[in-house]
Amino acid sequence: MEPFGSSETHSRVAILFSGGLDCTILARLSHDLLPATEPIDLLNVAFENPRIHSKLETGVSPYDLCPDRLTGRASYAELVQTCPNRIWRFVEINVPYPETLAHREKLIKLIHPHNTEMDLSIAYALYFAASRAGLAVIELDSSLQPYTTTAHVLLSGLGADELFGGYQRHALAFSRRGYPGLIDELALDFHRLGKRNLGRDDRVISDSGREVRFPYLDEDFIALALELPVWAKCDFGNAQEDGSEDPARFLEPGKRILRRMAWELGMKRVAQEKKRAIQFGARTAKMETGRSKGTQLLS
Repeated sequence: MEPFGSSETHSRVAILFSGGLDCTILARLSHDLLPATEPIDLLNVAFENPRIHSKLETGVSPYDLCPDRLTGRASYAELVQTCPNRIWRFVEINVPYPETLAHREKLIKLIHPHNTEMDLSIAYALYFAASRAGLAVIELDSSLQPYTTTAHVLLSGLGADELFGGYQRHALAFSRRGYPGLIDELALDFHRLGKRNLGRDDRVISDSGREVRFPYLDEDFIALALELPVWAKCDFGNAQEDGSEDPARFLEPGKRILRRMAWELGMKRVAQEKKRAIQFGARTAKMETGRSKGTQLLS
């Protein structure tokens, strides 16, 4: 296989793709912006986690059971159904546990000065998504083919949770102090994005020779998001109503504005997708037995 794939049609853009709400919206908007002749790669990473997968039956793939692999395939199918005239490459990137261990020390150096188990878990997912070859699905139900993305630009959904209230702590802040508490929590998350996330993610991904872009952190987009009233972004004041036919009611309050956008773009399953952190979706968190926490410092 050639270093950047041997497909006759090369991709210029790839999405770091868990199948969740934020990244699937980016994929759907990329479809509207790019020429229809250009493929878009969806990079979906899954890890062998011995703590979870050690008791699997013989012949059962540990990667197929990763939550992000299941969600990714479902969202990929919805993109194909919604935008059938586009070549979507769903790239399954599978990482065996020994390979994860082999890159541990390198990643600890890349994420420095960050030094927690959570930082490392997130770094694993981003690093291997950006650098490792995978198996590509060109069409639904087609066979898997070895493939490495030709894209040098990767799109990340970072920032959507911080701007639009996607974390559980945002719901907790609202339950304790109402909208004033929610506003304070959102402001705290947004202002520490650079220190907590951007440098770490950029160093990990650029090690592969690729560049990461964060569309949700575009200056004009941020300005628009910050001008919106908080209840328009995450309407925790109007609880989810399962029996309602109005998407403004039955969709989850967290990031409800993005959920309604996905719904209106025809991606109704994606609009109802629950938030899941990358380290749990790809199963890079807690690979060892014991009670280690994300905040625990690396040894």
